[in-house]
Amino acid sequence: MEEIHSQSDHYRSSSSSASSPASRVPSSNFFYLRKPGALRQPISFEDSPDWDDTDIEVKVEEGGGDSINAATTPASPSLSKINSGSLPSPPLPEGAVVARKIAGASVAWKDLTITIKGKRKYSDKVVKSSNGYALPGTMTVIMGPAKSGKSTLLRALAGRLPDSARMYGEVHVNGVKSHMPYGSYGFVDRETTLIGSLTVREFLYYSALLQLPGFFFQKRSVVEDAILAMSLGDYANKLIGGHCYMKGLPRGERRRVSIARELVMRPRVLFIDEPLYHLDSVSALLMMVTLKKLASTGCTLIFTIYQSSTEVFGLFDRICLLSNGNMLFFGETLACLQHFSNAGFPCPIMQSPSDHFLRAINTDFDRIIAMCKNWQDDNGELSSVNMDTAVAIRTLEATYKSSADAAAVETMILKLTEKEGPSLKSKGKAGSATRVAVLTWRSLLIMSREWKYYWLRLILYMLLALCIGTVFSGLGHSLSSVGTRVAAIFVFVSFSSILSIAGVPAQLKEIKIYACEQSNWHSGTLVFLLGQLLSSIPFVFLISISSSLVFYFLIGLRDQFSLLMYFVLNFFACLLVNEGLVLFVSCICQDIFWSILILLNVHVVMMLSAGYFRIRSALPKPVWMYPVSYIAFHTYAVQGLLENEYIGTSFAVGQVRTISGYQALRNVYDISQDSNSRWENLLVLFLMAVGYRILVFVLLQFRVRNTLSVHRFLKCSRETKSPR
Repeated sequence: MEEIHSQSDHYRSSSSSASSPASRVPSSNFFYLRKPGALRQPISFEDSPDWDDTDIEVKVEEGGGDSINAATTPASPSLSKINSGSLPSPPLPEGAVVARKIAGASVAWKDLTITIKGKRKYSDKVVKSSNGYALPGTMTVIMGPAKSGKSTLLRALAGRLPDSARMYGEVHVNGVKSHMPYGSYGFVDRETTLIGSLTVREFLYYSALLQLPGFFFQKRSVVEDAILAMSLGDYANKLIGGHCYMKGLPRGERRRVSIARELVMRPRVLFIDEPLYHLDSVSALLMMVTLKKLASTGCTLIFTIYQSSTEVFGLFDRICLLSNGNMLFFGETLACLQHFSNAGFPCPIMQSPSDHFLRAINTDFDRIIAMCKNWQDDNGELSSVNMDTAVAIRTLEATYKSSADAAAVETMILKLTEKEGPSLKSKGKAGSATRVAVLTWRSLLIMSREWKYYWLRLILYMLLALCIGTVFSGLGHSLSSVGTRVAAIFVFVSFSSILSIAGVPAQLKEIKIYACEQSNWHSGTLVFLLGQLLSSIPFVFLISISSSLVFYFLIGLRDQFSLLMYFVLNFFACLLVNEGLVLFVSCICQDIFWSILILLNVHVVMMLSAGYFRIRSALPKPVWMYPVSYIAFHTYAVQGLLENEYIGTSFAVGQVRTISGYQALRNVYDISQDSNSRWENLLVLFLMAVGYRILVFVLLQFRVRNTLSVHRFLKCSRETKSPR
């Protein structure tokens, strides 16, 4: 402790505030300077202001979380102190009030420690002994550099930690130590997947149908409330992703749509991971003003943030500052500035507070120190950032633990938890049948608007059928044409199957949408698969019937309606199997390149074992005969189509002798003499289509895709996920 206090004195500022704006040092000169051989001299924080303590009244009444009222400090006076003459923080827009108030809930956490095995090299503790609280109608921000544990703490408060994490400590909601039920809170991830082919109003309406029970007109009203709350009225009828003639929504509006999706549940507590992620300064300020307006309705807002401008900083009510999992401060925003000043690190008057905080506690700046040590300016002086961030972190942590702010937080937590308030209750959710119907109709709408889903594939299938049909046209029905007909049917089935790989991007997009909705329990694995299957059937059938008609009549196959219908059904089942196979591989790989590469190899192996290049009975029994030829759907598709064409026919050999179609094919392709065999092959195809989707269900339901070594090996460029 003595070492820490001595280091604090070592870094304490020796300068005072400038007397006028003209005498201030430009912000570009705000470095912590030292001269060679003067290591014992204090580091100067240029032009540091003197901060006054702020009095913020928090009134706690009996009756639980709903009776807690927080009187927050206005943003403008804060910013006037920070900038000393700069423009104050923009006030909330006049009249911009959400139609309905939200009954928020208090959230308090005490001695919260979170460990994730193998997450960090030096320690499994991602968050260490954190204390804090959030009140209705306020914005509480968790701030810190990268890998400080911000997102982990946020997920712990929301009850969304991964299975590998262990949480120690207590989290109370309205004084009750329990998890928040479905619908009582909302969680917005740092990166969310939106549906670009829907308008903002359509997207939110379908989200409401998936999340809420009740009647349709009631859901329309909550959608309009969410649009109003996030100031999306001007964008309500615009496509989120745009199209070739219209630009999609800007990044800031997309982020607000993601938040509005959670607001349709009217949550009492809203958790947001990095609401300003990848936003410019204007979009960031607009986002925070919108969230401030939302908080004024009574909703409890808790979110993480990495960095903010001075104007945005002035809108915060409370700040929880983390570094390497250690809590360095919790309290009012102005009190945090006073805390840094007391610890010997006052904020320069023309520097953003968040920049100053991160500069002091971000260990990545130590690398800059190492880089600058050998740099020498023209005057022979060494100019570098010469502050040991580890010492700064220990100093700030020790100063906070012994401060009145820490004692006030403990007192407030005690008041919030000593008496239980009303527990949060689930608002219910839509039934499974309703969600299947909603997902089916939504997917139909998406597929009809997205030309890359099925319309482009329809054109490609038509062109392929036209090419194959013209190449093999005019064959006739003679015995000599049997081998060529077999080749035509095999080429049609095989090449059409390979062409279905073009659906990989669409399938991956569907999986991402499912993962985003499933993370908040808006959807389900079975619901997703049923909706995806039912919505794809009309488009797959359209492709199968159009391609089959072109191929069937160009080749000149037998002109019977029943045979034509079987051909269409067989090809339709073949495409359904293909869709399931593409979905299965996409779930494993989670990457377009590797999915396409694996699917191409799978199709080549299936084509080799389908019995055309070598009759199945002559294939090597290990591997190729068993099990590959039985797994390949090409085998059943081609065999069924050939049985449909040749069983029951005969060919003249000479003038007096005839042979059956089965005998004519015996040396070309293995088929059965049974007239019902073609229906058995058709049944096998439909069962395979169902079987692949069952495998997808297993992958999604038990999250195997996150642990498969194949996935870790194939995804070479995966991002390293670290606690923030």
